[in-house]
Amino acid sequence: MIRACAVILLALSCCGVAVALAPDEILVVANEDAAESMQIARYYCQRRGVPEENILPLPLGARLNDMISREDYDKKLVGPIRRQFVTHKLFGKIKCLLTIYGVPFTVGRRGPLKGMESELEELQQHGQTDLAKLKVKIDRISGGETNASVDSELSMFLVGPYELYRWQPNLLKAGTPDLGFQTLMVSRLDGPGADIAKGLVDKAIRAEETGLDGVAYVDSRGLTGRSQYAHYDLCLRSLATLTAKQTKLPVVQEPTAELFKPGACPRTALYCGWYSVGRYVDAFDFVDGAVGYHIASVEAAGLRDSDSTRWCPAMLRDGITATLGPVSEPYLHSFPEPQAFFAELYEGRCLVEAYYRTKPFNSWQLLLIGDPLYRPFAKH
Repeated sequence: MIRACAVILLALSCCGVAVALAPDEILVVANEDAAESMQIARYYCQRRGVPEENILPLPLGARLNDMISREDYDKKLVGPIRRQFVTHKLFGKIKCLLTIYGVPFTVGRRGPLKGMESELEELQQHGQTDLAKLKVKIDRISGGETNASVDSELSMFLVGPYELYRWQPNLLKAGTPDLGFQTLMVSRLDGPGADIAKGLVDKAIRAEETGLDGVAYVDSRGLTGRSQYAHYDLCLRSLATLTAKQTKLPVVQEPTAELFKPGACPRTALYCGWYSVGRYVDAFDFVDGAVGYHIASVEAAGLRDSDSTRWCPAMLRDGITATLGPVSEPYLHSFPEPQAFFAELYEGRCLVEAYYRTKPFNSWQLLLIGDPLYRPFAKH
């Protein structure tokens, strides 16, 4: 399915790319039907110096829904945001969207491509010897693997026509020689409770004021070889080496197939590891400002479930300040490589910049949770 955006690309081509994100370059998207969503939006603007007129309240329903349909996404989210950009001439002025607790975080799949029903029926009936290629063809036509995180899809709304199937390259990724100015950065204040979502701002600011202090914990598996799994395991080990060189934080590694045991990680400032799908291990005592993520499937699903054992909601419940994860199966290569993501933070970049300079794809499954302006290693 090709979706066109009613924007003037000539206006975009005149826009520069900001060196560093500023508060007035953030558009805050909140659910006007949920009082807590609006409260958090206003609180964020007060704490971070974002102009209150940069809040865009949208009628998304008093009930906090995790998912929004494709039709409602286009009508209730993208449509009003696009009108805001046109009406207030925000092209080149807004670089980042901040979605607030109360805004859905998953967008459903599209329907089948029109005019290809007969081809789809033929594929389903006759099949091929290569089942993997057959699945790709069927999914592309029928709408399989076209669900995504709302935030990842919103990154693309300034882009011209693009195919809605699996992922699109993230043009803000460092080293990508393309029109990155058409891509918006997106972060989210959310979690298993409004107080947790609001607290992400306070913890980030406290860490900036006092300095992030604690221990860095890295959980690799000791994999070797040329597989993609071995590559990401090497990235984790490289993260441990990099952190010891570029920060003053002590580094503790778990280099085996085991995970850190419950209670084994006091004063956690940084964490990265894998691979326990949907089974969070309460090993961490997160300090204010802690940043970390667990590389595994669907760990941001059920983000607002206070009883969830998935890593994103569980780490937020336990006090982490910033994390990321997928709302559905993302495939391993869609994660930011750990040493690359944290290296951006160590260079003094803010959270959302570090994320978009290292994440491979948009229009896909991952989302970032935390204050986009948070700079845990700000260089003064």
